[in-house]
Amino acid sequence: MNISDKILELDTYTYKDYKMWEGDWELIKGHPQAISPSPSKNHNKYPGKFFRLAGNLLENLSAQCECEIFYEIDWIVDETTIVRPDVMIVCGDNSDDYQKYPPTLILEASSPSTRMKDRNTKYNLYEMCGVKYYIIADPEKKSIEVFELVDNKYKSSLTTTFILTPHCAIELDVFNLWQ
Repeated sequence: MNISDKILELDTYTYKDYKMWEGDWELIKGHPQAISPSPSKNHNKYPGKFFRLAGNLLENLSAQCECEIFYEIDWIVDETTIVRPDVMIVCGDNSDDYQKYPPTLILEASSPSTRMKDRNTKYNLYEMCGVKYYIIADPEKKSIEVFELVDNKYKSSLTTTFILTPHCAIELDVFNLWQ
């Protein structure tokens, strides 16, 4: 048996298995991914500030906007892929306990241990699933990258106006939230 045969024998798991695990995990195409221990204060500052400011904007628009913001909840993409973005904005029916359709906006705070997954695996997953905006914040470099889905492909963007639905947009300068 060669190494490629062994790779094909790796166990894959489903949402049913995932629900039974202790600790913090994500599941990507059936393969478990441990979530790092609690992030540092510096790592949490940007997502926390984004959450507060975007949450306030959404609350003020509640009459015309059916969008909500969530911090670290599971998005069940399918039976073999479950991710837990740092922050997500979800528009539409939010009656389930966990997210079961693509959020409109996702923010991930990248760290040395998650950088490759955020820039590759999650970038490709979010793009493929139709997440309209993907924001990567890098607390070490104090940098922000915004990607907007255009013709089913992510394009780098400098937008500060996030059009969440035809009737709901928020204006938030994500590039200047480090202060």
